[in-house]
Amino acid sequence: MGCACVKRLVGYEDTAILAAQTCFKETEVKALYKLFRKLSSSLVDDGYISKEEFQLGLFRNSNEQSLFADRIFQLFDTNHDGFLDFGEFIRSLSVFHPDAPHSEKVAFAFQLYDIGQSGFIEPEETFEDADSKRDGKIDLEEWKEFVARNPTMLKNMTVPYLKDMTTAFPSFVLRSDIEDDPSFENTGLKHE
Repeated sequence: MGCACVKRLVGYEDTAILAAQTCFKETEVKALYKLFRKLSSSLVDDGYISKEEFQLGLFRNSNEQSLFADRIFQLFDTNHDGFLDFGEFIRSLSVFHPDAPHSEKVAFAFQLYDIGQSGFIEPEETFEDADSKRDGKIDLEEWKEFVARNPTMLKNMTVPYLKDMTTAFPSFVLRSDIEDDPSFENTGLKHE
């Protein structure tokens, strides 16, 4: 579990900027904050999602070991401090939005399979048929060709529920009085 003493204070994140940088509308960013708060307080109420809280959210078990969950968490944790802040969560989650560009999904999936973070997918990391150059590794160009031939590789890169959050998550009511929610007010998140 994370130690709150080593974490920096929750930073100021403007919801309009987060919306502009992602596929989410500003009201959706505000609604996703409720999900973030629920995850970030599931083990320790500190305003950050730890790897254990992330796994708890995915598998309903914080002790479940999963290479997939570990890799996703590593990719979401863009500042590599071992915790997800709200900005990292929103920006990373955006790649799974149905409206996210195909190229972003391809690049994220490539990073997911590039376990050694070498810029190549090594033979032990995935399939031989993706190595069209037969040099024992897969670069991003080969990966793009492989994904084009095997579109199901990106099947898990889209979460349809993110398209219409009001239907998928009725408990996240998108309404203007969300700004009156004390848990939102105490975040430093700006609302217009």
